[in-house]
Amino acid sequence: MTLPSPNILVVEDDRETRTLIAKYLRNNACNVTAVSDGREMSRAMAVHRVDLIILDVMLPGEDGLSLCRKLRAEGQTPIIMLTARGEDVDRIVGLEMGADDYLPKPFNPRELLARINAVLRRQAAAQAASSIEGASTLAF
Repeated sequence: MTLPSPNILVVEDDRETRTLIAKYLRNNACNVTAVSDGREMSRAMAVHRVDLIILDVMLPGEDGLSLCRKLRAEGQTPIIMLTARGEDVDRIVGLEMGADDYLPKPFNPRELLARINAVLRRQAAAQAASSIEGASTLAF
């Protein structure tokens, strides 16, 4: 059984970084939508099914931490924070705001892909467990 390609939303204001991430993920069987700020993110989420969001912290307008907090209040879409702010306190705040993972820049694209796959595996396992818990009859 082949799993469908995940739909990844990349929110990154630096055009070069955004383009490189999108290209790498597309070359590794991901469907990618890439945007530069929170407004574009909201528009993209209204149009596309999103399986995971890669969210930069330092964005023009509303910052990534605030966007992360709002996203988490609205749903359970996995979020990986990707940012140049890699101090311990920055990672802790990102995770406390609701991020599922936090990767400081510069980063290895293979590590980003591995983290995406790990977060998506955990999400799928949690969904499977909750569907079993909600079942009224189990048949073996």
